[in-house]
Amino acid sequence: MLYGYGGHILRVDLSSGRILREKTDPAYMLEVIGGRGLNSRRLYDELKRDIDPLSEENMLLIGVGPITGSLFSTSAYMTISGKSPLTGILGDSAAGGFFGTEIKTAGYDQFIFTGKSKSLSYVYICDDHVEIRDAGHLKGKDIFQTTSIIRKELKDNNLQVAAIGPAGENLVRYSIVACNNSRVCGRTGMGCLFGSKNLKAIVVKGTGMVSHADPLKFMELCKIVDERIITHPEFQDRHDMGSNLLMKALNGLGILPVNHFQKGTAPYVDKISGQTLAKKYKTKNKGCFNCNINCSRYYVTKEVESEGPEYETLCSFSSRIGSQDLEFALKMNQYLNRMGLDSLSTGETIGWAMECVEKGIFDKNDFDGLDFTWGNTDTIERILGLIITQEGVGADFAKGTRYLADKMGKGSEKYALHVKGLDIICGDPRGIKAFGLTYAIASRGADHLRAEPFFELTNRFDEAEKRFGTRDAADRLSNNGKAALVEYTERQALLTDCLTMCKNVGLSMDVLDFKLAADLLMAGTGLKFTEDVVNKALRNTITNDRLMNIDFGITSKDDTLPHRFTHEPLLEGDSKNQVVPVHDMVKEYYKIKGWDENGVPVKP
Repeated sequence: MLYGYGGHILRVDLSSGRILREKTDPAYMLEVIGGRGLNSRRLYDELKRDIDPLSEENMLLIGVGPITGSLFSTSAYMTISGKSPLTGILGDSAAGGFFGTEIKTAGYDQFIFTGKSKSLSYVYICDDHVEIRDAGHLKGKDIFQTTSIIRKELKDNNLQVAAIGPAGENLVRYSIVACNNSRVCGRTGMGCLFGSKNLKAIVVKGTGMVSHADPLKFMELCKIVDERIITHPEFQDRHDMGSNLLMKALNGLGILPVNHFQKGTAPYVDKISGQTLAKKYKTKNKGCFNCNINCSRYYVTKEVESEGPEYETLCSFSSRIGSQDLEFALKMNQYLNRMGLDSLSTGETIGWAMECVEKGIFDKNDFDGLDFTWGNTDTIERILGLIITQEGVGADFAKGTRYLADKMGKGSEKYALHVKGLDIICGDPRGIKAFGLTYAIASRGADHLRAEPFFELTNRFDEAEKRFGTRDAADRLSNNGKAALVEYTERQALLTDCLTMCKNVGLSMDVLDFKLAADLLMAGTGLKFTEDVVNKALRNTITNDRLMNIDFGITSKDDTLPHRFTHEPLLEGDSKNQVVPVHDMVKEYYKIKGWDENGVPVKP
């Protein structure tokens, strides 16, 4: 018996209808751990590099890890991977909820989808029973409707559904996949990858259970993590506000994106803060499988009710685009989740357009008559409709900010805030230097979740010197020691994605280290996961991701940041006069990784 793991890999060729159920190889799992590591290795081994991301040859992978669905707190995540339709390089996105747990209890560690269905379909999986079913009646349905219809027709409200909305069907390059309606795989266009395969949804029912090699030891280690979580100084704020606590926190640091990162502070932040949301609109907390924080929130306004939003969505549809209207941001959160759009990439296309209009590069005649002035909610709602249906100027917006700026030109490319084609998140790197380095080197583009070096915000100077060789690693405004910090947290971030654990807990709250993870894996799986074995698997995955991206055309020139963050100092707030010396930090990062000066891994 293979403890901890589901025990099987499921391959489904949507073109031929061929279904293959393979046994999970323990030796292979020792090299990849699971989750994102398993997906990345599979892509590295099997994916043809020169394919069009929207072709039948692209692979769609869903992976879970050896602690998914267990007694371990926040063990709810799953990762979807493939060649990104938005960026053309490695793409993946993770989400919590209950879908990942259902995959495990159905007896699987990974789903591999290839080919393309002749018509819109969904895949139904109940343990070892797998069917490709017609989804013609779901065409055009939003994600909430799709989930409800499938559960009703199968007469089972406990089914777990991962679905796309109209945006995914219409191949918007940054469309999402959502499970439990609001637990979203948002980045890199995995919803578009679903749509390119005529795959409306994946439906899973599991009747098994997760077993462990040494259940008593595993439970003992779980209790250690539980204690670290509930005694953490941020526990209560994270429970009350979730990631939205960052609105006021980042504003205080002078790094809250305002008017498309032209400023780092919003004098109106109290109107749009997590505190105000919790006080005026939150009705209850919600949580993913086996979470003891329950950081998600359910809210009710005059117009809508839904779950969320997370910080990135709240900021993207408030201060980032110059809006002070909290109820509008809450309305957009529900709409984006229903229709299937990534809030970050959507928000960046809008913010880019608004700044270009402000600077006189374009006017409304360039945008089908739409008035892209700051905070214009009518224009925002109208462009979203055009993006989803790919009508008019919306067809260009639907391909992402990089494409949009390159096509429209006139110097607007300078204001397209992306790295490697992935739009930047809502944290200004000028005041968080390690995050800036993370955006630059992250394998999927401008992304904080590849490392999330939250440690630089903690002022834990003595610990910084012990762990990273300099007290400056805990100083957000210093670039000293940040390469070492990013290299460490990059492995830590991958570890959570391999297990699969919530990064907000395992990484940002810093409750999981490599020794504890190795002990958990030993007790859970019975395989010889020493700390060295774990770190070797993590380092090899990061190296293989880099080599794969080089095959996709990435070079050291792509490991950088937009001009704004390297040359335009902030003019006010607690990060005043700051820019990011990204070139120097990237070079130091290469040295720590043992890569050459061009960022190419050196083979032993």
